[in-house]
Amino acid sequence: MSQGRIEHVNLTVSDAERSAALFTKLLGWHERWRGASKLGGRTIHLGERDTYLALYSDDEGAERREKGKPLNHVGFVVDDLDAAVRVIRDAGLEPFNHGAYDPGPTSFYFFDWDGIEFEVASYA
Repeated sequence: MSQGRIEHVNLTVSDAERSAALFTKLLGWHERWRGASKLGGRTIHLGERDTYLALYSDDEGAERREKGKPLNHVGFVVDDLDAAVRVIRDAGLEPFNHGAYDPGPTSFYFFDWDGIEFEVASYA
């Protein structure tokens, strides 16, 4: 299997617009993409060409988040998605939600043994 890298971290925030304005000003990041999330709600991607922070908010955004609970998922990029699926299954974990989405990669998700959600994507 080829080497992969972290592509993005997806955080659930109470107000994606407000958070995007803060990180744009603080870090000089640019907006890469914005749009509807496939699960409802809205997402704004900020960062560089190859790495970014995804800020997700939904209609329940006013709810106060607890420390350690705003992490939505961590996204990795790999060259061979089929090989990645085999690695996940060989580890006894179950990939789900396979498919392509806007803005472009084909991906799948899985939960690790501690309940952390990961997305594995390929642009190949």
